[in-house]
Amino acid sequence: MNGRSVLFCINFKNKVMGIQLRFQLLVAVITLVVVIITTLSMSRGITGAPKLVEKKLPKSSLSGCNFYSGKWVFDNQSCPLYNGTNCSFMDDGMACQKYGRKNLDYLYWKWQPNDCDLPRFNAMAMLEKLRNKRVVYVGDSLNRNQWVSIVCILESEIPKHLKFVHYNGSLVTFKAIEYNATIDFYWAPLLVESNCDDPSYHRVVERIVRVNSIEKHARIWKDADVLVFNSYLWWRLNLKVLWGSFESANAKYEYLGMLRTYELGLQTWADWLDTHVNRTKTRVFFVSLSPTHNRAEDWGKANGQNCYNETAPISNVKYWGSESDREMMKLVEVAIQKLNERSGFKVELLNITQLSEYRKEGHSSIYRKHWDPLTKEQLANPTSYADCIHWCLPGVPDIWNSFLYAYLLYL
Repeated sequence: MNGRSVLFCINFKNKVMGIQLRFQLLVAVITLVVVIITTLSMSRGITGAPKLVEKKLPKSSLSGCNFYSGKWVFDNQSCPLYNGTNCSFMDDGMACQKYGRKNLDYLYWKWQPNDCDLPRFNAMAMLEKLRNKRVVYVGDSLNRNQWVSIVCILESEIPKHLKFVHYNGSLVTFKAIEYNATIDFYWAPLLVESNCDDPSYHRVVERIVRVNSIEKHARIWKDADVLVFNSYLWWRLNLKVLWGSFESANAKYEYLGMLRTYELGLQTWADWLDTHVNRTKTRVFFVSLSPTHNRAEDWGKANGQNCYNETAPISNVKYWGSESDREMMKLVEVAIQKLNERSGFKVELLNITQLSEYRKEGHSSIYRKHWDPLTKEQLANPTSYADCIHWCLPGVPDIWNSFLYAYLLYL
C-alpha cells in the first residue's frame, strides 16, 4: 500500500471514531434529558404543584391502635415538625420563642402510642389529600390553637406567593392556592348561639346561650369536607339559658346547671349534623377537652403556683388535673355514640385529654404577647399572669393534628 492510501485510511478511521464519539455523546445527553424530564413529571402535577406518593402503612396496623394510650418520648431528631419562628401566620399568643422562652425542651417531645407508630405528618401528602377541599375548625381559642398549628405545618412547604390568610369576622381562612385547599377557623366557643360570639369582644359579665339555636353558625361550615369541633372551657360557668331570640321582648331565661346546659347544646349540635351533613362527603371530628394547668398542687407543687417555670412533662401516668371534668367528657362521648348509632354517620373523637394532661410545661405561660399592659404587681409575680390554658407552638397541638392526619390519610 502506498503512502497516499495509508494516509487516506488513517483519516477515514479518525473521522469514523469522531462520528462514533459524537454519537455516544449525543445519546448520553438525550438520556440525561429524558431522566430529568421523567423525574420532574413524576414529582410535579399538571398545575405545577409537587405531588408526593405517600408510603402507605397497612390500614390494619393503625385501625386497631389506641392512639391515645402511650407516653411522651424526648426526640430532638424528628421534632419539631416546623420552625415556629419562620411560620408566616404564627399567633403572638402562641409564639413562645419569639417572646423570650429560653428553655426549648418542650419542642422535642413526641407522643409514642403503646400499640403502634404514628405516621409522621407529611405536609405535602396532606396538601395533596386536601386538594380542592375545605377544612373548618369550629370552636374556641384552643381550637384556634390547633388551627394555627396545622397552618404552620402546611405553609412551611408552600411558596410565599401561593398562600394567604384572610380575616372576615368570626371566620379566618388559610388558602393554599396551588392546591385550591382551604383551611378555616370559625369562632363559635359554645358551638350554639350565645352572647360570646363576637371574635373580638366576647368577655361578658354574664354568659347567655341559646342551646337550641345553631343555624347562625352552621350555615358557615355547611359545605365543608372536613369538620373539626371543640367546645369545653366556655361551658365551665353557670350559663344563663335563653329561650327565644336576643331581640325578643318575650324571651325567657333560666339556669339549668352546667352539665344539663352542655348536654342540650351538644344535642343541638348532633341533631344539626344528623340532618345536614353529607355522609358521603364530610368527615367529622370532635376534639376532647384540652387540660389546663392552673393548680400546681395537682402535681405536688405548692398551692398558688401553676405552669409558670415548668420545664418537663408529668411522669405519673395516672395523673389527672382537677380542672378536667370527667362528667363533661362523658356527655361528649354519649352524644357522639348516639349520633354514630344513627344510620350512616360517623364522628371520630380525638381523645387528646389524657396525653395533654402530662404536658404542664407546654403552655404559653408568660411567653406571649400581652394585650393589656402588665401592672407592677403582675410583673413582680409572673405566676399571676401566666397563661396555663393555651399552648406554645410548635408544641402539643401538633400531636392533635397528627391524629387528624392519620385518620384522613390512613383510616
